[in-house]
Amino acid sequence: MPQALPPPPPAIVITGTALPEARADRVYTVERISERRIAQSPSHELDQLLKEVPGIQLFRRSDARSGHPTSQGVTLRAIGGNASSRALLVLDGVPQSDPFGGWINWPAYDPAGLSGIRVIRGGGSVANGPGALAGTIEMTSRADAGAGGEIFVGSRDSLEARGRIGLDAGGGVLSLSGRGARSDGFVPITQDTRGPADHAAPYREWSGRGRWVAPVGPSTELQASLSGFHDWRTRGTDFSSDRTNGADASVRLVDRGRWQWSALGYWQWRNLRSSTASLSAGRTSATRVLLQDSVPSRGFGGSIEVRPPLPDGIELRLGGDARRTTGETRELANFAAGQPTRRRRAGGETWTGGAFAEASAELSGIVLSAGARLDRWQIEGGHLFEQTIATGAVTRDEHYQPRHGWRPTARGGLIAPIGAGFNLRSAAYLGWRMPTLNELFRPFRAGADATAANPGLNPERLAGIEAGIDYSKGPWRASVTAFANRLKHAIANVTLAAGPGNFPQVGFVGAGGSFRQRQNVDAVKVRGIEAAAEWTRGPWAVRAGASFTHARMQTGGAAALLDGLRPAQTPKFAATLAGSWEQEGRGAQLVLRRVGAQYEDDLNTRLLKGATTLDAFASWPLSGRLQLVARAENLTDALVMAGIGGDGSVERATPRTLWIGVRLR
Repeated sequence: MPQALPPPPPAIVITGTALPEARADRVYTVERISERRIAQSPSHELDQLLKEVPGIQLFRRSDARSGHPTSQGVTLRAIGGNASSRALLVLDGVPQSDPFGGWINWPAYDPAGLSGIRVIRGGGSVANGPGALAGTIEMTSRADAGAGGEIFVGSRDSLEARGRIGLDAGGGVLSLSGRGARSDGFVPITQDTRGPADHAAPYREWSGRGRWVAPVGPSTELQASLSGFHDWRTRGTDFSSDRTNGADASVRLVDRGRWQWSALGYWQWRNLRSSTASLSAGRTSATRVLLQDSVPSRGFGGSIEVRPPLPDGIELRLGGDARRTTGETRELANFAAGQPTRRRRAGGETWTGGAFAEASAELSGIVLSAGARLDRWQIEGGHLFEQTIATGAVTRDEHYQPRHGWRPTARGGLIAPIGAGFNLRSAAYLGWRMPTLNELFRPFRAGADATAANPGLNPERLAGIEAGIDYSKGPWRASVTAFANRLKHAIANVTLAAGPGNFPQVGFVGAGGSFRQRQNVDAVKVRGIEAAAEWTRGPWAVRAGASFTHARMQTGGAAALLDGLRPAQTPKFAATLAGSWEQEGRGAQLVLRRVGAQYEDDLNTRLLKGATTLDAFASWPLSGRLQLVARAENLTDALVMAGIGGDGSVERATPRTLWIGVRLR
């Protein structure tokens, strides 16, 4: 008899993803942004795409094309606006916050290069490291072969182009992608509050990325990435340009065999150059008051996770991670007659490192989960140096003592089916965030206001609980979640005095300006309800979401005036309603968003009114692979107040912007 042929080897599937989603995540509120939803987004800016999730907010309402780069921190659940992020953003497992300031450099990312985004609300992310006070936003890169691209022209002589190609290489897939955009921009200050010094705010940005995903064993996959970006924009006056350059590299090994494990290492570099202007009375002229000539910073770290084989229904995650950040701001300050009179350097470095364990078990349909981690943190090398340029005299040369400590993170919860498509869930969590180098060591100015740094800041700590009900049956998905959070030792810019006058670190503050210092306030307490619903049938999809929050400061001492006030930049209400249709290359989407009123300042004296915006998307096939695409941002040209200056000037977010272009699929 002929011998039977041996069975063929199992097919190796390239995924480019991490380990399978943890069973523990099922007990938390998770919203997914699919590749289809990304493709139909009216905006190609990642920060605007994320705003479709109610409860996600940036420090300010302006987006990454017109806002200051240092105002782009991201947070969730109304725990307070801050230039630093209070939600943890990760790309393929790598934390994305700026090593020096904790904000997010949004132009570095092209949403078209993502296969999906997961938004996990609630703190205490034990496996991703510290920083997830309000939640975690996980982005996953695409790893498929093929090619595509698009080019758009838009309002105010705007141009945007991007392309991607995935090639078979070395038994895997090599992806190369790039994106560029430019615009003459709009005038950020509203017409009735602007002056002769105000003009349009152009921007230029580009990013590029290469990623290779390949098998290196029967169940092991190598994922290597290298990326870079450039972001240049102005703030709508002379002497107000900002530029950020950055580069990232990472290598990850993922094994999906019987013993599942992953190991990641990464390196990050950023350099910010920012000029700050002061406006004369009536905004008739602008003069430079500060030039951050160079802010180099670096971050590097790694993580490892192991999931041993266990009986069905039980999952155990073990691992650890570490991250180091270093950075320094190099500034020319105290300008007189157009020339700087003082030189300043400020910076330092921080370390965090910890180990975690998380277990989950499914018993009769009920999923139970519990996890914890312990981290050591350290701040060292802190310094603030100031020198008079004309004489060379050193006016300040401070070196701060190293500090260190330990912080726990924990989370646990359960989800239980109750029949008819309904599930009940509940969770509790602890989380924490390191103060950034920017918060610790760098004084700064924004308009007429000046803020001093504070090298004695302690890490923020959050404790929270939540409970909710989910429904999933047929085309329907819905959830309602009630939560309560308490952010202890919250870092805030606390108003201490009004100008005119001379103040520590910042010097002279004129009339109409305020002197502030970064301080740990006692706490921010938030209670709220989140609701979401989605209906999908064939080519149709409708989704809705809303967030209602009651947030209050609990303060004493120098910050006693803030007690009982709402945190700055925190709306009570946000909601989204969207409907979409897609079939055979044709598609359309409308997105209606409402954001409630919020205060510009910590004293709740400058009110930013609520706003409702409508965005739109439509596509039509021109051939088998070519589409005509039209997009509209803020179609009704609603006024979205993004800031109020000490002189009463009102800054607006992006006005109506129309785009038309072609897409190669």
